[in-house]
Amino acid sequence: MRFRHHRLALAALACLATHVHADDTHLETVVVTGGRPTSLPAQIPTTIEGITGAQVEDRINAVDSEDALKYLPSLNVRKRYTGDYDHAVLASRASGTGNSARSLVYADGILLSNLLGNGATYTPRWGLVTPEEIERVDVLYGPFAAAYPGNSVGAVVDFQTRMPAKREAHVKLSGHSQGFNLYHTDDRYDGWQGSASLGDRSGAWSYWIDVSRLDSDAQPIGFANKLLSAGVPGGGGIPVTGAVAGRNPSNRDWWLIGATSQTHTVQDHAKVKLAWDITPQLRASYTFGWWRNEAKRVADSYLRDAAGNPVYTATRVNIDGRAYDVRASDFAPSRATLEHAMHGLSLKRHSRDAFDWEIAASLYDYARDLVRTPTVLVPDADTNGAGQVTDMHGSGWNTLALKGIWRPEDHTVEFGLQSDHAKLRTRVFGSAGDWLHAGDGRQVSVFNGNTWLESLYAQDNWRIGDAWRATVGARFERWRAYGGELSNAVLAAPLGFPSRSETAWSPKAALAWRVSSDWTLKASTGRAVRNPTAAELFQGSIVDNAIVNSNPNLKAEKSWTSELSAETLNDKGSLRVTLFRETTRDALYSQPLLVAGGTTVNTVQNVGRIRTNGLEIAAQADDIGVKGLDLTGSVTFADSIITENAGFPASVGKWQPRVPRWRATMLATWKANDHWTATLGGRYSGRQYGTLDNSDPNGEAYMGVSDYLVFDARVRYRFDRHWSAAVGVDNLNDRTYWAFHPYTQRTVVAEVRWDL
Repeated sequence: MRFRHHRLALAALACLATHVHADDTHLETVVVTGGRPTSLPAQIPTTIEGITGAQVEDRINAVDSEDALKYLPSLNVRKRYTGDYDHAVLASRASGTGNSARSLVYADGILLSNLLGNGATYTPRWGLVTPEEIERVDVLYGPFAAAYPGNSVGAVVDFQTRMPAKREAHVKLSGHSQGFNLYHTDDRYDGWQGSASLGDRSGAWSYWIDVSRLDSDAQPIGFANKLLSAGVPGGGGIPVTGAVAGRNPSNRDWWLIGATSQTHTVQDHAKVKLAWDITPQLRASYTFGWWRNEAKRVADSYLRDAAGNPVYTATRVNIDGRAYDVRASDFAPSRATLEHAMHGLSLKRHSRDAFDWEIAASLYDYARDLVRTPTVLVPDADTNGAGQVTDMHGSGWNTLALKGIWRPEDHTVEFGLQSDHAKLRTRVFGSAGDWLHAGDGRQVSVFNGNTWLESLYAQDNWRIGDAWRATVGARFERWRAYGGELSNAVLAAPLGFPSRSETAWSPKAALAWRVSSDWTLKASTGRAVRNPTAAELFQGSIVDNAIVNSNPNLKAEKSWTSELSAETLNDKGSLRVTLFRETTRDALYSQPLLVAGGTTVNTVQNVGRIRTNGLEIAAQADDIGVKGLDLTGSVTFADSIITENAGFPASVGKWQPRVPRWRATMLATWKANDHWTATLGGRYSGRQYGTLDNSDPNGEAYMGVSDYLVFDARVRYRFDRHWSAAVGVDNLNDRTYWAFHPYTQRTVVAEVRWDL
């Protein structure tokens, strides 16, 4: 599955008319050319891993596009269930699953990363890519390419989707079923997905159309709870049974009183891509993507009264002699209606002459984004009444890039101008009696803000003789934050934040040395400046007509990342060993803040310094013992420690949240013949913490972050060149594991596919 640089380049040649020059391959530097839209720079001076769409079809139970990343080194996507649209954060070597703004995800050069905020609810828009349209996925590790902003500090994921050279069509129907047993929940959750695509090329024109629908029921991902110590001895209330005794992540006794956020999601996706080869060297491309999601989340109370009836609506219950208040928020259902659209337009000259260029623009629009929640206790998501609606219509981002490539002798010089603008718009309004349908109502709050990053970059890749290659680059950025404002139910007009403007430099450098015909050494270093997002910057609350608990002067995260790699490649496989180090100053994390009146609130602040040292080993071996049996695997060690934090001294010396010391992946693939392919995969992650001060040692609990070892299996049979079918199991060993929410348990996936 995994490619070393030669193999990635050769696959690109076969699939996309992308090639590596013969005189470049011995230094294992990937050279990307061709007419396809892409966010990849022409010369890539860093570690890169990848997988083709054909390999995804053969080897991975891929229902969502992020599944393609399952077995790549050091990566983890916090996908809680099939169709997880609001928490599937990408984690990398030195960044956990709470840091969505420390990685970048693109599709055909169009930004899918949601940089309106940083955290679980600002995940990449994975739904704008389906697994069936993937041509290949490339992952760049570290901030070593000057073409990317500081959000590339963790990783850059680039999906390349299909653009046909001749007529092709594909139809796929799949289903999945999960048995889930946890606390007092014991049920099956099923779903299905259908997709169809059609593409063709005629003369200078080519097109691609892809549509899909996902209809899925997920397991509960939340659990209503009450601390044992919060109960009032005696205290009255309705006597109930059914509460589950346990310990929370801090090892405090609590009661689990019900399962919440059991999600039924229906997602529709459509993609249209057009390309016009104006001349053999000049291509114009347009992409339109549309994604719609209807999601319903419901709760299931474990509590039963004396008659055996479920208890949702009592204001006070009595559990084992202690009284607890049951609030509307404990079992609150919700409904979401989301409709997002993206546009991408590029004009690219790709002659491979001395000078080429590209103009690219993209737009991502929250055309409709409503989340509805009741404010009174109701038994399900179909019972009407008072509630609130969060409306994010008008949010989105747009990008513009002017890129050039100049190729004097022994050099490849890349340079460009970029503009990245993010716009956050959030309005919450209340409805006295119709939370299910209200289109407007009494204002509850307003939260708006904008960020704008303007960049100039240049990078020179210089071949020095036959054995050496050097890459030197720099990036200059001007960042602005403006239009920040907050309002509440009382204020007639929002209160504004002052505008800000800052500049930063980010140098990059890399050196590759071909030690022998088999071995190459590479060293890379780079600075990354990750500016605060609008959601991090313009937060707070309003007290006495003034904004409090805010920090509009947050500093940017500044990271220096370095790596040293030794790589070898031969006919039987490949091996890469990489030492890496990252030092981040002013990391952005939510942590306790003491405010006026002695109250402590959690708000985003700068953490003085986080240091990560690590080792990554990735290997591939072909035809191990049995013809057609291939094995890929990786092991990552990361020692990530908070070394300075004046705002929260208790965190100093503790592990960075959600960055385990050990991670590993394994995928064994046996291609028995032209018809049968079987795979067995494994994913391991060691102990983690979810808090800055590591005060949550119990990872095997709701809200905890656990270690895990899970195995996946898949068997695919190709009947002929048109028909194929596959069946697989994810989490074959049925491990219960957590990243605050529970991941899926054993899940069976089956599919049938037709290809023209």
